[in-house]
Amino acid sequence: MEKKDYKIHIIGAGLSGLIAARVLENHGYYPEIYEAAGEPGGRIRTDIIDGYKLDRGFQVLLSKYPKAKQYLDYEGLDLKSLKPGAVIFNNGKKTKIGDPTRDTSMLFSSILSGIGNLSDKWKILRLNLELRKLDPEDIFSEKETTTLEYLEKQGFSKDIIHNLFQPFFSGIFLEPDLRTSSRMFRFVFKMFGEGEAVIPAQGIGEITKQLEDQLEHTKIHFNCPVEQVTDSKLILKNGREINSHFSIIATEASSLVSNLRNQGIDWKSCHCFYFTAKKAEIKDRIIGLIADEAALINNIFYHSSLVDSDEKEHLLSVTIVKNSDLNPEQMEFRIRKELKKYCSIEVDKLIKHYEIKKALPDIKPLHYGIMPTETRLSNRIFLAGDQLLNGSQNAAMLSGERAALGLIETLEGGAITAEITSEYR
Repeated sequence: MEKKDYKIHIIGAGLSGLIAARVLENHGYYPEIYEAAGEPGGRIRTDIIDGYKLDRGFQVLLSKYPKAKQYLDYEGLDLKSLKPGAVIFNNGKKTKIGDPTRDTSMLFSSILSGIGNLSDKWKILRLNLELRKLDPEDIFSEKETTTLEYLEKQGFSKDIIHNLFQPFFSGIFLEPDLRTSSRMFRFVFKMFGEGEAVIPAQGIGEITKQLEDQLEHTKIHFNCPVEQVTDSKLILKNGREINSHFSIIATEASSLVSNLRNQGIDWKSCHCFYFTAKKAEIKDRIIGLIADEAALINNIFYHSSLVDSDEKEHLLSVTIVKNSDLNPEQMEFRIRKELKKYCSIEVDKLIKHYEIKKALPDIKPLHYGIMPTETRLSNRIFLAGDQLLNGSQNAAMLSGERAALGLIETLEGGAITAEITSEYR
């Protein structure tokens, strides 16, 4: 059989599935992707509503992610860099703090911020220097503890933990208590320290659009949810059966494969509200954090800062990571009240509310990489997705790459090829 004649199917057109298709194409294969939604991206998507570009939850790309550097054309994405720091709202005060070694405009505001002491700032510098010497694989082989326990053990003050680390990393980990693995904290800290947090000017969904556009021989079937995957076929929710030689499940597999039933993983969720506002309380392209323990809001960001515009309205996202019994209307009322109380921000129209129930996988232990052979569920079914490793865009890309390589190694190994050729005839 010719390489293009093998029936290779990928379930899911998110980061993992698109990278898997790219690797298969690079090796001469012609895969097909079945995607439940009407467009690619999974969690990395941007909607256009009332003329506004809305990411499905506030997300950034860390420019030093190894797999992002390998597979993405940064120049083509028109990336906009965020300032290396945050504006912190607490006790009625607004304080800007950041990394003055990378942005000298933050030197005096960071020194005079009153957040943390000189010892804290020395520890941050020392940690940055330490992590520069380590590969990501080294970090993920370390003994795990929670991020909060790690910070306390390193001797950081309660002040800087509460007013900086907790609100900042809660927004990244999507949980308010810093129970996420210290491995993830050190990896993300390293990525922030060595690179930039960036967002495409036209929204985070430009990342997956670019990956889709780079595919030449892959056919994507949209609005085609898959019900079940076996070694020899896909069964769609509409009952249609599709013969298959190999499959890569680039989404949660527990509901698709019979021997994985009841082995689903837990997920972290969040809420994201988009509002218009006549005034931008934060002038720079920088995240805003609310450090008050009583606040429901975790972070805010003015997406209108990503583009040069004469528009009088600003677009503001508000992210909630704390659990709440409030319904969307009650939550909106609470947000408007908190924005005014803590940030002196008055918002106008609510453009969209997203409840993202599967925002990040809640898994442990965390790992950086995976061998291609470890992605194999059976001789013909392979798994991909950040839920195999850690909750990051880098992990999603890496797992898609490794699943495709695992499939190729199996196919080109000989035994399975002979079996498939016999079936084909």
